[in-house]
Amino acid sequence: MTTNSLSDALAIRATASAFDAQRGKLPIPGDLHRLPGSAAVAQQISELGKLITELGDEVLFRTVNREHGSRTSLAVSSFSAAVRPAGEAASALGEVAEQLAFLERTEHLHERPDARDARETAGRVIDEALGTADTALREAGDSLHAASTAVSPPSSRLRAALNRTTTMCEAAPTAPAAPASAMAVAPPTVRGR
Repeated sequence: MTTNSLSDALAIRATASAFDAQRGKLPIPGDLHRLPGSAAVAQQISELGKLITELGDEVLFRTVNREHGSRTSLAVSSFSAAVRPAGEAASALGEVAEQLAFLERTEHLHERPDARDARETAGRVIDEALGTADTALREAGDSLHAASTAVSPPSSRLRAALNRTTTMCEAAPTAPAAPASAMAVAPPTVRGR
């Protein structure tokens, strides 16, 4: 596999899309009666772990195969920067899993006032953790989308337009100034029947 601007941009964009997909899988916070399932949260933690591993692999690959004078350092920086929010999202989902386990353990105590308060607090912690995970996944995806744009080589149309603009400015001869009488506007001609 070669590392060039196009392959870097495609890899970054694919990873950004993977973060967007993870964000789309998050349960919607706020409904205590519709809590996410423990298995679904555990699955998402596992998937985030795989994404973090992929980020590390991308950094390792590009660092080891770096060519002198290549622009892969921006790709390495972009993949590296996404590790932190990915870890924050995984950590937040770990908190969700912990609170869900607490709710399952205390299900039979839901009538007791002290347990009810603790269970309501667990629901609020779950909502906050889901919000944290959403924010972190959005940050990772947005930063990777921006990086893929920055790393992308300019399109052939853009290069051609820039060349034309530069060529036109350099090659455009200066026309002699027209006399003032030539610049006067002639009255419109009226045609009749």
